[in-house]
Amino acid sequence: MKLIDTTQAVGHVLCHDLTQIIKDQYKGARFRRGHVVTEEDIPVLLSMGKESLYVWETAPGMVHEDDAARRLAALCQNEHMSLTGPREGKIEVVADCGGLFLVDSRRLRAVNCLEDVLIATRHGGTAVKRGDRLAGTRVVPLVIGEEQLRAAERAAGDAPLLTLKPWVRKTAAIVATGNEVKKGLIPDTFTPVVRDKLAVYGIETVSVQYSGDGVEQVTACIARARATGAELILCTGGMSVDPDDSAPGAIRASGARIVTYGAPVLPGAMFLLGYYEDGTPVMGLPGCVMYAGATIFDLVLPRVAAGVEITREELAGLGEGGLCLGCEVCRWPVCPFGK
Repeated sequence: MKLIDTTQAVGHVLCHDLTQIIKDQYKGARFRRGHVVTEEDIPVLLSMGKESLYVWETAPGMVHEDDAARRLAALCQNEHMSLTGPREGKIEVVADCGGLFLVDSRRLRAVNCLEDVLIATRHGGTAVKRGDRLAGTRVVPLVIGEEQLRAAERAAGDAPLLTLKPWVRKTAAIVATGNEVKKGLIPDTFTPVVRDKLAVYGIETVSVQYSGDGVEQVTACIARARATGAELILCTGGMSVDPDDSAPGAIRASGARIVTYGAPVLPGAMFLLGYYEDGTPVMGLPGCVMYAGATIFDLVLPRVAAGVEITREELAGLGEGGLCLGCEVCRWPVCPFGK
């Protein structure tokens, strides 16, 4: 850094915060470290008693922190995302719509392994709303070498590091199993829970059928549910290995390709996921979805709502973090479950 006359400081980068004090009105940093001095700043700086300033010496091949943050943000920004203006050397990536947020973890890690460049994101694989912050970018020094930024750009590759997939599935049909529910011996407390969870992602429940027990009865109801044109089929209850639990066998009999019956998530171990030939997903939801704060259903529903097909390998990956800690007050999704 070097000391220069304030009147000659236009276009230079300040090396430290400059405090302004106005009696009974204001005391604080009037100009922040990294600020680029403008013509309009000169009278203010002189009124603060700053007749000389410490600034960074400009040199070829060096980039100011604001411009560097913009270039890092460009590595992140994708469709349905906006950027905030630089503030204290930082730029944020913001969601333009609700959807499923995804991160290319391998390439993000490669960028962050480089010296002096920083990209921080929220967890990938999670649901976001319009206006949510997705990522923040900045560099450590006030100015950074052009070659360091180019190394970050090479590490990131040609595609954006982030993806935001809007919700695309709009309708669902529910098949509620169990003779006790069909006969009215107990109230259906399962369907309202599922209906509410679907509504969070803009999915309307267009059909609810009460199948009772038995593979044939459940299979017939699934066929009628598919005939409604619903984009998602859900069978509630009847998912254990008890002889009278018919949902798994009925989903198989309905022609679905089963991805998994069972998931390394607690609560939610007896979860079933399959797909029909036309791409329509079908799920068998265990009873825990009815009463637990967060379950396997909460982890997979955002992906399904965004039209992302889920593989067995991805479900296996939920094992780490898939143990709900059973907090007295459930704070899902602001908790480690599923992350």
